Amino acid sequence: MEDYRGFGQTIIIFIDFVARMCYIIERDGGNIMSKTSTVRARVEPNLKEHAESIFKRLGLNSTQAITMFYTQVELRDGLPFDVVIPCACTKRTFESTDAGRDLIVCEDADDMCDKLGI
Repeated sequence: MEDYRGFGQTIIIFIDFVARMCYIIERDGGNIMSKTSTVRARVEPNLKEHAESIFKRLGLNSTQAITMFYTQVELRDGLPFDVVIPCACTKRTFESTDAGRDLIVCEDADDMCDKLGI
């Protein structure tokens, strides 16, 4: 496959995604098998609504987004993003800011840069 000026990987992924969107394939000497399988998951209603609004802006529905996620997991042989456990310092920071402690309030970006010394 040609590289199309740096877009080679994107094109390969797109073609792979399109191929996986097919619903019927032939296997076992012509027996027709469905290529769909049901995925069920429970998620918070607000999370689902927000994610689906983003999918819509991207021109995707939930099925397409989930298929893309699964495809990326398969291609990368793992999650397509880093999953890390926050260190103790980060956990303390989350707890403090959630409780409204140790906050530094800035008027605007310039004020923030001044307070950070940058």
